[in-house]
Amino acid sequence: MTDYDQFAQDYDVKARNSPHNTQYDRPALLGLLGDIAGALVLDAGCGSGLYSEELLRRGAEVIAIDRSARLLDIARDRLGDRVQWRRHDLSEPLEWLPDRRVDHVLMALVIHYLESPVPALREIHRVLRDNGTVVLSTHHPASDWQRLGGNYFADEMYEDTWTTGWVMKYRRRPLQTITSEFTQAGFRIDELIEPRPIPAMEASSPHTFDRLSREPGFISFRLTKR
Repeated sequence: MTDYDQFAQDYDVKARNSPHNTQYDRPALLGLLGDIAGALVLDAGCGSGLYSEELLRRGAEVIAIDRSARLLDIARDRLGDRVQWRRHDLSEPLEWLPDRRVDHVLMALVIHYLESPVPALREIHRVLRDNGTVVLSTHHPASDWQRLGGNYFADEMYEDTWTTGWVMKYRRRPLQTITSEFTQAGFRIDELIEPRPIPAMEASSPHTFDRLSREPGFISFRLTKR
């Protein structure tokens, strides 16, 4: 799994400014979440707290977890005690959360870091209320295949070195595997979207806007309990 502690501060700057985050993933995922005023939302893989900040702005109560201590420190500096922070690795059980505790779960660009996501998804299923929802985003498998080549149906962990020099470890897998794992964990897909960039990106990042208007980068889901 990628160790964000090594470059947490720089990653926060990137996440705050990258068009892929601010004008692509974030609007799509928050749109899937809908009205959350008064709801308890688990931000699973909260990073530096940018989604948690938006959840608070929309009137939610927020529990936020992340594996990286340094990212959590940045998040706490940003939002203080308005959020219930906890360091937690999603590959471990959520033993401190009771059954059916949260109304919604948000997992923004997190699940592809997990080599075996089904146990984590089952724990999320356990702590989610029966009428709750999970919204999550991940790499679009067609985008990974286009960039990495080889076999589209490969299911493997791989390392990717970003232009920043950060070594990122992800799992690439086909769409069928992604959806099958949701089913194994007890979920059904309520909605699937292949996001388009918001219009503001055309002025701020025209090349990225053009590419993401023609080629998928991420894919997002809203899940409910079966």
